Amino acid sequence: MMLTNWNGCLAGCLLAVGALAQAPAASRDTAYYKEFNLLEREVQEEDARDRARAERKGVAFKPSERKPEKRLTLDFSRLERPLAKEEFALLGHLPPKRQWWTGNCWCFAATSLMESEVLRQSGREIKLSEMHTVYWEFVEKAREFVRTKGASLFDEGSEFEALLLRWKQYGAVPESAYTGLPDGTAVFDQGPMMEEALGYLNMVKEGGHWDKSIVTGHIRTILDRHLGAPPATVRVDGKDITPQDYVRDVLRIHPDDYVEFMSTLEAPFWTKAEFKVPDNYWHSAEYHNVPLEDWYAGLRQAIEAGYTVAVGGDTSEVGYDASEDVGIVPTFDIPGEFIDQAAREFRFANKTTGDDHGVHLVGYKRMGDHDWYLAKDSGRGGQRGVPGYYFYRDDYVRLKMLTFLVHKDGVRDLLARYAEKAAANSDAQSARNVSR
Repeated sequence: MMLTNWNGCLAGCLLAVGALAQAPAASRDTAYYKEFNLLEREVQEEDARDRARAERKGVAFKPSERKPEKRLTLDFSRLERPLAKEEFALLGHLPPKRQWWTGNCWCFAATSLMESEVLRQSGREIKLSEMHTVYWEFVEKAREFVRTKGASLFDEGSEFEALLLRWKQYGAVPESAYTGLPDGTAVFDQGPMMEEALGYLNMVKEGGHWDKSIVTGHIRTILDRHLGAPPATVRVDGKDITPQDYVRDVLRIHPDDYVEFMSTLEAPFWTKAEFKVPDNYWHSAEYHNVPLEDWYAGLRQAIEAGYTVAVGGDTSEVGYDASEDVGIVPTFDIPGEFIDQAAREFRFANKTTGDDHGVHLVGYKRMGDHDWYLAKDSGRGGQRGVPGYYFYRDDYVRLKMLTFLVHKDGVRDLLARYAEKAAANSDAQSARNVSR
């Protein structure tokens, strides 16, 4: 009896091993090393930037020596994937715009979201100024730098919520009213501006010169020189109105109508908590923290219901390839069926997932067993292949994207579930307090 059972077990194990030896070969991704070179266009763009910087400093321009970079990648040839943005169910959005030599992806993605919101709600195409928001965000960063005696981060990065906060304070303007390119150039380059601003703030910190009005005033002088002074009014239908009036009366955007979600084990689910990354320098705790399955379901339902979504997360993985226009998780990293809350958290905790980049999801497609999302991308990596776009597969979104911002009507079910769970948690806590 025992011998018979053992033989049966052995036979079953051999069959299973045989199946594993044969079946995965077609479904496993193949890793290999490949040499990556800049495109000729990219070399010319870098040289033009460096030449302009050299001229600004009054020094001779020297072209950089560039060597191929050997990187781990995978064989994309067998990947079933979209090849063109027209394959997606497209949602209304304006054409992609490059952020060039800036770290302002957060603002380009969030501004694109608001442009889509104006289009969705009123049918009007209005190109908005990213740099108007960026200008005032730098002013607020300088203010926080003084308040914290130099402990707060001052750089080009931020979070989507910053746009909502700056629009409440300073409003918004169309791009035609403020380009952020006062010298008439067509390309953003914040390198020289950041060098000057950081040099000044380091001097402030070393000398302990913590006068808020003086520091913010000097930072504004630097910003005015590099970005231009923002307008006090904009002209609409023959009348001059403030940027705040422009948001309320022309765009008809209500910043409080937009909600943010994250999914992390660092905070209790079904509560609002802080997104703990350096770019959240004001320590906002307005993120609705929900389990991964709810997080992803909410994002997908919003897209399917016709709402575009700004998402932020990591864009530095082997399966994230600008030449292929795709972001996927290869099986030699982790098979898709094993992507769960713990796998996501593990990568965030060990810092292999970071808050690198923000994009705007403007399309959806179901292909085979996967959801695919069309990401409007302002970054340099998004300018190869299909310029201004990337194709994200569901496994990449679930594992590597960390937060999203969307109109509250796009996630009604998720917000209702959040309210229900939050109320239940509150009742349970009250009961525990009474029992004590």
